[in-house]
Amino acid sequence: MSTSSPRAVGRRERNKQDKLDRITVAARELFTERGIDDVTTQEIADRADIGSGTLFLYARTKGELLMLVQNSDYADALARGTAAADAAPDVLDAVVAIIGPIVACNRVRVDNGRTYLREMVFGDPAEPHHREALAMNAQTENAIAEVLQRDGRFRSGDATTLARIVSAIMLACLAPTVNAARTVDDLIAEIRRQIAVLLR
Repeated sequence: MSTSSPRAVGRRERNKQDKLDRITVAARELFTERGIDDVTTQEIADRADIGSGTLFLYARTKGELLMLVQNSDYADALARGTAAADAAPDVLDAVVAIIGPIVACNRVRVDNGRTYLREMVFGDPAEPHHREALAMNAQTENAIAEVLQRDGRFRSGDATTLARIVSAIMLACLAPTVNAARTVDDLIAEIRRQIAVLLR
């Protein structure tokens, strides 16, 4: 028979959430200030006012901490993009409306954004923060596929395939070192040009 009451379990969950929130805020602040490469996990633990052992219960590596932070920002960007797509006048504009905030989110700090993409592609898909990133990528592709079916030109299967290609175009524009100095507007314009050719 369990001796824990619902109130005790609730308090434990609230404490866990409080620590997770503090870790997320601390990691976001430090990664934004200095970039992932110049921040240590001990600095994040210190700013979150927890022990380093506790930190590793929530994320085992700096890469996982970055995933935790970026996933939250990515979810907000995707929500803004899908809302903007509803008001877009045509399919191409709607697709670009979805990806625009995601590109901007990825470029807040270029080194963090590129590391996030690398972690998402090559990280352990069983790790919770990586799994969440992959799920949001799938949500992005689903949102794009829905938009592509808007005018009846593409059936569901073709729209899904095209959405994956759009996702690959975005990754190919954001990840390379050669594009590190390009602005958000430049990258969105380049992605738009490639999508326009794809949709002809």
